[in-house]
Amino acid sequence: MGEQATTQNLSTTSQTRDRSTSSNAIVSLIEGRAWAYLLLIPSLILVAAVVVYPVINGIWLSFHEYRLNRPALGRPWIGLGHYRDMVDDPVVRRALKNTLIWVTVGSISQFILGMITALALHRGLRGFRIASVLVLIPWLLPSVVSANMWRLMLDSRLGVVNEVLGRLGLISDGHAWFTDPSTALYEVLAVELWKNFAFFTLFFLAGLYAIPSEYYEASSVDGSGTLQRFRDITIPMLMPVIVGAIILRVIGLFNSPDILLVLTGGGPGHATETLALYGFQTAYLRFDFGYAAALSVLAMFCLMAFTVVYVRASGVTKE
Repeated sequence: MGEQATTQNLSTTSQTRDRSTSSNAIVSLIEGRAWAYLLLIPSLILVAAVVVYPVINGIWLSFHEYRLNRPALGRPWIGLGHYRDMVDDPVVRRALKNTLIWVTVGSISQFILGMITALALHRGLRGFRIASVLVLIPWLLPSVVSANMWRLMLDSRLGVVNEVLGRLGLISDGHAWFTDPSTALYEVLAVELWKNFAFFTLFFLAGLYAIPSEYYEASSVDGSGTLQRFRDITIPMLMPVIVGAIILRVIGLFNSPDILLVLTGGGPGHATETLALYGFQTAYLRFDFGYAAALSVLAMFCLMAFTVVYVRASGVTKE
């Protein structure tokens, strides 16, 4: 009997020790880095499926000849053939120039108007709550809806814009908008400004509300004026928001040809052709997905280069 009791006690002690060891292993797993990596696995799988795989597949496709209207051709390997064609393609050179104008003028104009609007709305005067909602309406509208609305308003025969300008004596007859190659891109940029300046307004307004009012009060006590407070307090405190908003807006302008597609289709004579629009038309009008993939790769590297240079130049990562 004594030997059985001793054996049972030893067995119980061994089981308790095993459970304790298992519990300690679980605790160490939870407290260590391994648990963090385990929690990241679902997100990493999702990112790989949604981002990494399409990017790699697009780069791989750019080295092949792939035309949907020529299925018998298959998908032969052509190496750098599409990239050599891009060097000799005059439309690509024109599209790169237009893209630079489109992104630069679009982002700067929307930044300035968005900042002015955010500063005005931040004052909290009577009626500004309604104004803040009205400002967001163009941004909330789908781009295709906004573009078609402006296309009707700017119609040379039935458009309300020509009617109003004619009654004011600013034009004598119906003006055909988007037909002059020297001004068409800037006319579309005006529509883009109306549509998307609220993007900056929303970001900057949130950033302004996050700045403690004590900073402005202390600066006022020291005798600082409005412009000095804006320069010394508002801009430095908003810098992380400014950098993030500009990067996102540049990416949006670079990759969104929808307003250009509806209003001009890249014309007249490629005067409003951007790289994203050219890639879209190459893929879905010419069905040349191989060349379109090469254009997309070029656009991706342009955006990556801009992001790296801009973030380093802004100095926001040094803080």
